[in-house]
Amino acid sequence: MTSSTAADPPAGGDTASRAALMTVQGVSKVFGGLTAVSDVSFTIPSRSIVSVIGPNGAGKTTFFNMLTGLYKPTVGRITFLGKDVTGTRPDLITKMGVARTFQNIRLFGTMSALENVLVGQHARMKAGIVGSILRTPGVRKEEERIRVVGREILDFVGMPASSFDQLAINLSYGDQRRVEIARALASEPKLLLLDEPTAGMNPNESDRLTQLMRRLRDERDLTILLIEHDMKVVMGVSERVTVLDHGTKIAEGDPATVRSDPAVVEAYLGKQG
Repeated sequence: MTSSTAADPPAGGDTASRAALMTVQGVSKVFGGLTAVSDVSFTIPSRSIVSVIGPNGAGKTTFFNMLTGLYKPTVGRITFLGKDVTGTRPDLITKMGVARTFQNIRLFGTMSALENVLVGQHARMKAGIVGSILRTPGVRKEEERIRVVGREILDFVGMPASSFDQLAINLSYGDQRRVEIARALASEPKLLLLDEPTAGMNPNESDRLTQLMRRLRDERDLTILLIEHDMKVVMGVSERVTVLDHGTKIAEGDPATVRSDPAVVEAYLGKQG
């Protein structure tokens, strides 16, 4: 496991003093005879950036999928804003204020960057099926409003205006990641889950994305949960880090503490000597 001391340490104050936005209590997920996640408890403080790390196969994405409703925990409880959301459908969790990106980019390649963002705003549109079919004045006004908002979001994540109408498939890898984050932001989340957002990026693109995460927290009061393999990113932006290994939580704390934990070093590098 490689690491780097951050030149710009995480801001935001003590996470322990902030109210919990999401709480996970004793969650496990079993597929047949395989336990992918085992008895994990976890708290995400409001307006924080926290990370989940671990070797390949540690259960990180399975854990994400339970938080967003794609998987129902075998046992355990998940609460968001004080409400039990265990096993709630993904679309309902999105409406409550949880959005995510995926390890593999899932943009609509033959749609423009802006059109992809408009898809993300669907959960917040008021127009019903009849209004959409009849194209009433109210519907047209709402559609123009969300196009304005979509452009504002693309600008916020650092996309140039010249790219808004470009097909997603023609954008650079780093810009595709930014559009995917913009699409998630379009659903107006309180909690944003990013699954390996810097995967495939060069160091400059990773630095820009790290800066964007800080801006999302500081300027939009977003809370971010991050799965990431790039330890420079994790240690530079996270206020707290949780480590999974074979589905079990083996360490948790501030980045410096976790980085030096013997159990974490062993999980990544194996026993020494």
